[in-house]
Formats: sequence, C-alpha cells, structure tokens
Amino acid sequence: MARTGSVWPKAQVLYRCSVNLHQATRRFSESSDKGWFRSLFVHKVDARKDAHSNLLSKKETSNLYKIQFHNVKPECLEAYNSLEAEVQNRLHRDQDYPCEVVGSWNTWYGEQDQAVHLWRYSGGYPALTECLQKLNNNKEYLEFRKERAKMLISRRNQLLLEFSFWNEPLPRPGPSIYEMRTYYLKPGTMIEWGNHWARAIKYRQENNEPVGGFFSQIGDLYVVHHLWAYESLQSRDETRDSAWMKEGWAVNVYHTVPLIRSMESRIMIPTKSSPLQ
Repeated sequence: MARTGSVWPKAQVLYRCSVNLHQATRRFSESSDKGWFRSLFVHKVDARKDAHSNLLSKKETSNLYKIQFHNVKPECLEAYNSLEAEVQNRLHRDQDYPCEVVGSWNTWYGEQDQAVHLWRYSGGYPALTECLQKLNNNKEYLEFRKERAKMLISRRNQLLLEFSFWNEPLPRPGPSIYEMRTYYLKPGTMIEWGNHWARAIKYRQENNEPVGGFFSQIGDLYVVHHLWAYESLQSRDETRDSAWMKEGWAVNVYHTVPLIRSMESRIMIPTKSSPLQ
C-alpha cells in the first residue's frame, strides 16, 4: 500500500543522513591512527627486537642482584639482625666469595618485622652459582641457616638486573631513610616502562635521592624496584612534591600509570651493618 503525506520522505532523509554519518565516522577513524580520541589512550613505543634484559640492563657491567624479603618472628628481630650482620661481615672479608651486601634494612612502614637484603654478584650467573656451591659446602654457613630458620616466619627472593639509566647503588654515609617502591607491571610493558623512566629520572636527581633501579629476572616477573634515599619523611614529601613542579614529570606519570597492575611502598631503616646508611 502506498505511503502518503510527508512522513515517509522525511524518514528516508533521516535514515540516509544517519548512514552517511556512520560511514564518514568509520572512514575518519580508520584513516587517522593518531586521532584525538585514540591519542588519549595510546602511546606508541618502539617494537621489541630483543629480550628486555638485553635492552634495559647495563652493558658495561655483568652484575646480578638478589633481593631477599625475610619475615621475622617479632620477638627474634634483634637477634636476627645480629646474626645476619655477623655472616654478612664474614662474607665481605672473604675474597673467595664473589658476592657483597649492597644494603640491609628493617621495614619501618609497610610489612612489619621484615628484613630486606640486597646482594650484588659481580660476574652474573656464574658468580651466583659459584657462591651458592661454596656456601653449600661451608659448615659454618649451614649452621647459620639452621639457626636463622628458627627466627623466620617466611622468606622469598628474586634475582634482578639493574636498569642502565639508574645510578649504581654505592655505599653512602647517611643517616637516611630508604623507600622501596615496587611496581607490578602488566606483562609485555617492561620496555615501555624503561623508555619513559630513562627520560623521567632526570627530574629526581636534585637531592641525590636515587639509589638504584632494578627489574626482576627470576621470581615474580614483570616487577620493578625503585630504591630512594631521604633525610626524613618530611624531606621525602618535599622532594616528591618538587618533582610535580617540573615540566615533563606529569607526562611520565600519565604514561606509566596505565602499565601498572599494582604497587607498594615500604619505608626502611638501614641496619647497623648496611653499607647504605
């Protein structure tokens, strides 16, 4: 039956306008990779052409790092610190062991009654293997481990490499408090993280606060640890606030936050035997 009046022609016009608008919008979206809407969420980086350990770690050194997290029985923390310091000092003095303690801390704010130790193996995985073999044949060290085990609730560790653009952690006199900021990244985003932080680290150098930056190789993967030193909690607050006043820092935060699955911060106090004070 034929349609009469002006209703049908108007409907046809509206339908055709809608189709044309949809087609134009689709062509615009497909032809413009860098459209304003897409640019809000996508930041392109160079495609991966190698393992991130080769692209991000320092080429001039072959250092491998191990970080240990020991959760200690509250009543044993003082005895634990004394025992750990004794063993660390022995290993430092013995040149047969290719390892050294970079820093030892007790967590102040964060997980309580926790000890954190950062070790350096000069020579990479061969040095680590050599050290472990020697320790497994060292009767005194095996006795130490038995005694230490009585004081622990749990423990875990990771093997780390250091970012090429971070300071190498060197002994410092202090007194300082240390913050370890740990980032659990989305798989596949380590290169992008490194690209941004290689530029952003310059905004955090004024007060000599950067200590070291590391990413995991064995253990929990896609984990980043940034280690900072401050005179006090107040100094930490002021130093972090000043970064936001610098042009470029906010851009780094904008692009790196979407890469993070979760993150945590622990404020740590160095033990008496720690090279980082």
